[in-house]
Amino acid sequence: MAPGARDEDAPMGGTVASGPGSSRLVRFAGPALPYDRTYRLLGRLDKVRERILREQADILEAHSPYLATAAIVASGRKASRARTAFWHSDHVGSYVQPTLDRWLGRRRAQAGTAPLWQAMRALLLPFDAVFAAGRGQADRLRKAGVRNVIHVPFGVDTRTFNPGARRASERARWLEGASAKAALLVGVGRFAIDKRWDIVLDAFARISANRAAVLVLFGDGPERKRLEDRAPPGVRFAGFEQDRDKLARALASADVLVHASPYETFGLSVAEAVACGLPIVVPRSGGAAESAEPKSSQIYPDLDATECAAAVERLLNRDPAELREHALEAAARVPSVDRHFALVLDSYADLLRGRDARS
Repeated sequence: MAPGARDEDAPMGGTVASGPGSSRLVRFAGPALPYDRTYRLLGRLDKVRERILREQADILEAHSPYLATAAIVASGRKASRARTAFWHSDHVGSYVQPTLDRWLGRRRAQAGTAPLWQAMRALLLPFDAVFAAGRGQADRLRKAGVRNVIHVPFGVDTRTFNPGARRASERARWLEGASAKAALLVGVGRFAIDKRWDIVLDAFARISANRAAVLVLFGDGPERKRLEDRAPPGVRFAGFEQDRDKLARALASADVLVHASPYETFGLSVAEAVACGLPIVVPRSGGAAESAEPKSSQIYPDLDATECAAAVERLLNRDPAELREHALEAAARVPSVDRHFALVLDSYADLLRGRDARS
């Protein structure tokens, strides 16, 4: 169940995970949000609650910490056998805390955000478990007093995103017009303020001043026009690539993925790049750094374009064969989407057994 431009109730076709089953997508018409109009408000809580009660589910998952959470709680304890929440966005730690750090200093900022974390703990209290994809996020929730936090990394569709997707023709396509020896850099994500693509563009300007290079950015969003206007020569905006096979080929055929947001709770696009055997350069903070293995990646201080450029240069100056070997080793350790769902479903089995025993 999700918000959309119009009411909708239809079966969903295809699934990454293997095995029998079926799924439906139920949308409730909601207004577009002002900053990014591809996001909509789950405003009809009465309709959501009505549908929840009709389903009589074994498990209800909340994937938004606010309205979806409210809809599930409002449906009552008897609406399902167990209720879980997935922690996708850390608005307090990722946005409020850094701002207050700059204004007040770390100690005062921690005191200032304490009531917000208390509110978040209260919001999650009615749920039987809270899933966090990143280790750092799981630790942060536990420190805030949230109970039964389960760390389960998101899985990658490794049948699509793997080193075998590499193609010389794909590399040549993105380097068209540039030297065959040019470095091919890529970035993947939503073009929004919090993703800090300005850091990537400034870093690329420094890199391209010293060597032949091309930067391909996959994604779309409210900041795209601003980014296009400030992009240095050699940057190519590929748009949002819906074909996952094409995106995998581009990642597997590049030299480095560059990422700048220190606010990721996990960083799925970064994990997909690692699964393709692509070395990565990521900021020190946030979930993206958890995908960085020392032998095939570089970590740099948050929001520092100069250090980001230097980190890319260190990777590009490595012995290509040695770097490739380590990147392939890292790719083999990326958890698959099947592994992710197996861990989640095992957790659900434990939750249901516990509730049935208490009943």
